[in-house]
Amino acid sequence: AGYLAICPNLHFRAGKGASPEDAAAATRAAGGVPDDQLVGDVDAAARHLRSLPSSNQKLGVIGYCSGGRQSFLAACSLQFEAAVDCYGAGVVGSPPPQYPMSFVPLLGLAPKLSCPLLGLFGADDHFPSPDHVAELDAELTRLGKPHEFHSYEGAGHAFFCVDRPSYRVEAALEGWARISEWYGRYLSS
Repeated sequence: AGYLAICPNLHFRAGKGASPEDAAAATRAAGGVPDDQLVGDVDAAARHLRSLPSSNQKLGVIGYCSGGRQSFLAACSLQFEAAVDCYGAGVVGSPPPQYPMSFVPLLGLAPKLSCPLLGLFGADDHFPSPDHVAELDAELTRLGKPHEFHSYEGAGHAFFCVDRPSYRVEAALEGWARISEWYGRYLSS
């Protein structure tokens, strides 16, 4: 029972011997993980999971903030059975001037979405804003892509993060329940 899981270190190239925090900070300072590099790293991790004898060959991807964007990118570039985007900044809209990373929006990749997408967003977030979420929802609906979005009132960005003031326990607990149900629906044998 349960799931196989892997968390690829997307920042390992940023400094040999650097702490994970320093490597991540160096990656952000350099503009973030390049999209093609991200897809390659996630593809390698996915191939490894699929190669394991205990794998049922059903894979999901999840990410928070820029990781939500990366989850969407991976699900549009590779084959997955389920994806979760938790307040993915940069799927729609350009980053605000103070944002530490540079990237292009991914909405144009929506026709290539390979799997059902669960989106969990804070109604008080600014990036992605409720308008960004509505734009993504409308495009996925227009394309006939299976998706389910939930926005939480009183929650902003990073509402899952227990060590930040933005943490919202009710939204996070409901979000975890939705993630568990989503993966149960699409990843179980």
